[in-house]
Amino acid sequence: MSESIVIAGRKIGADFAPYVIAEMSANHNGSLETAFKIIDQAKQAGADALKIQTYRPDTITLKSDLPDFQIKGGLWGGKTLYELYEWAHTPWEWHAPLFDYARRIGITIFSSPFDNTAVDLLEDLNAPAYKIASFEAVDLPLIKYVASTGKPMIISTGMADAKEIQEAIEAARAGGCKELAILHCVSGYPAPAEDYNLRTIPDMIQRFGLVTGLSDHTLDNTTAIASVALGASLIEKHFTLDRSGGGPDDSFSLEPKELEALCRDSKTAWAALGRVDYGRKSSEQGNVQFRRSLYFVEDLKVGAVIQASTIRSVRPGYGLAPKYLERVVGKRLLRDVTRNTPVSWDAIEE
Repeated sequence: MSESIVIAGRKIGADFAPYVIAEMSANHNGSLETAFKIIDQAKQAGADALKIQTYRPDTITLKSDLPDFQIKGGLWGGKTLYELYEWAHTPWEWHAPLFDYARRIGITIFSSPFDNTAVDLLEDLNAPAYKIASFEAVDLPLIKYVASTGKPMIISTGMADAKEIQEAIEAARAGGCKELAILHCVSGYPAPAEDYNLRTIPDMIQRFGLVTGLSDHTLDNTTAIASVALGASLIEKHFTLDRSGGGPDDSFSLEPKELEALCRDSKTAWAALGRVDYGRKSSEQGNVQFRRSLYFVEDLKVGAVIQASTIRSVRPGYGLAPKYLERVVGKRLLRDVTRNTPVSWDAIEE
């Protein structure tokens, strides 16, 4: 049995179908009603979990328009960090209703906390797990504080090098985290598929010995599905009701039908991996008869010497296997044979 963790009763690891996390992020666009609909649609699409983010602008940055705090270029260019997070955050008073609603309809909900007060709020709501965002993977004190809850933790590794990933893991373990997973991630929004270097995933599994997954910021599902073949046990994707909704993260998020396809296709990819098996598969049994075998192509009398011209390798497969052709040619017949009948040992002298 390989490494695994458990979130809200669901086992996660290489021996289990991929755990799909729908990331709401800022896609509620300031509407609690929209947030409820996103939870609904994630459940209907087959996602295992819905994830939110727990911060306020003043818990994640400073209110300043100095150059350090200004965003230049990209999706959010022209805003200060404070303005972005004011726009994007999920109000703390929404958390209890969102957790209650998700539990009522039967989908796991948890969050990414961005400071200790966020962890305290989520503990009050009995969050079943925690996610450390890529940008916070270097905040070792925060990781230790999350670890102290004793809950499973997922750390996203965008922008982190191998040394920083190891430091984050060590901080989690030092804080008391027993169930830990990491996500390969590229912190571009959106990120081109060629930046993902998915061959990193099996290296991460070997190097760190943890349940490993993918936080995917590409625009379709191809990268995520491919990651399953390389060992990804979790897949996180941003999720929205409408990619043209105009919110901070809408443009690089999946819509409901796409999330449904991801949930379905990732499980198919995982099932297709199976195990090392050279045996005949159940779906092949009926087709064995259509393999090639040796057949007589002329009427021959008892005692006749079999020539290469009097037998052929053809379909179907009721005669001797073609590998016996050289052993059969030159042998005498023990009985009469008719054309278009299978070659068998009982007709040939040994």
